[in-house]
Amino acid sequence: MDMYISALLAGVISFICTPLVIKMAHRFGAIDIPKDDRRVHNRPIPLWGGVAIFTGFFVSMFLFSNIHTTKLFGLFLGSIVVLVTGMVDDVRPLGAKTKLFMQFVAASILVFSGFEINFLTNFFGSTDYIYFGVFSIPVSIIWIVGVTNTVNLIDGLDGLAAGISAIAAITLGYIAIINHRYDAATITLILAGSSLGFLPYNFNPAKIFMGDAGALFLGLVLSAISIEGALKGATALTVVVPIIALGVPIFDTAFAIVRRLINKRPIMEADKGHLHHRFLSIGYNQRKAVLSIYLIGALMGAGAIALLKGEFIGAGVLLTLAAIVVFIPMNKVKTLEKEAEKVTAESKMG
Repeated sequence: MDMYISALLAGVISFICTPLVIKMAHRFGAIDIPKDDRRVHNRPIPLWGGVAIFTGFFVSMFLFSNIHTTKLFGLFLGSIVVLVTGMVDDVRPLGAKTKLFMQFVAASILVFSGFEINFLTNFFGSTDYIYFGVFSIPVSIIWIVGVTNTVNLIDGLDGLAAGISAIAAITLGYIAIINHRYDAATITLILAGSSLGFLPYNFNPAKIFMGDAGALFLGLVLSAISIEGALKGATALTVVVPIIALGVPIFDTAFAIVRRLINKRPIMEADKGHLHHRFLSIGYNQRKAVLSIYLIGALMGAGAIALLKGEFIGAGVLLTLAAIVVFIPMNKVKTLEKEAEKVTAESKMG
C-alpha cells in the first residue's frame, strides 16, 4: 500500500508544481522557440518541466523510500547534477562534450553511492555468474550514461518521453517485485507517478516541455532503477529483460547511431530519422504518433515480463507485434522516398 500511496503523492506533487514551473520558466527565459525544421511545434513553449517531475519524485522518495541513505543521497546528488545541467542547457545551449562530461560526473556519483553492476548471469560457462571486479565501475558508468542519453534523444514529441518513461518504470517495477526487490519497486512506481503527474500538461497540445532537465533526469533514474531492480536478478535473462523494458529509447538510439555512421555523419548530430519523425512523415499527427509509440513501449514491456516469467511463446507474440508496429512507418517511409526519387528522376528527364 505504501508503494501505491508514494506513487500517487509523487503524481499529485508533480501535477501541482507544473503550473508554478511554467511561470518560473517564463520569468527566466527558459522558452523553446521553434528555429528549425526538426521542431514540430510552431509557437514558443516553456521548458524546465523536469523540475516538477524532480520535485514530485524526491519529496515522495524522502517520505516513503527505504533505500539505503547513501544510495538515496547519491541518487539525489547525481540527479541535481543532470537537472541543473539540463536547466542551463535549456536557456543557454551547452556543447555536447560539456553535457556528456556532466553525465559522467552524475553517473560516477551514482556508482560510488552503490548503484553498481557487479556481475551478470553467465549464459554459456560452467560458473553461474560473470563477476566484473575492477571493471564493474566503468561498466556501470557506461550503462548509466547510455540510458540517460537514450531518453534524452526520444524527447521529440509532446508527451513522448514522459509517457515512455512511465511505461518503462512500471515494467521495471513489476520486474523488481518478481525479484523481491521491493525498495527498487517503490522507486520505479514513484518515478512513474511523477511522470504521469506531469503528463497532462505535456501531452499534445503541450503547455510545457520537460526540456533537457527532465529528459536527462528521467534517463538517469531509469538507469539507476534498472541496476537496482533488474540487472541484479539471478536469472539467465538478467541482461536481456531490462534492455527490452527500455526498448523504445535504447533501440531508437542504436538505430540512430548506425544510421549516422552509414551516412558518415557525426554521431551526436541531430537528424529527423528517429521513430517519431518517421510516424509524422507518413501523415500521423502528434497524438497518433505518440500513442503508437506508447503501444510499442507497452508491448515490449509486457514481452519483457513474459520472458522473465518463462512464457516464451507469449513473449514472442508480444515482441513480434511491437516489431510490426515499428515496421509500418519504416516501410511506408521507404515507399514514399522511392516515389519521390522517381518523380525527381522523371522531372529531370522531362
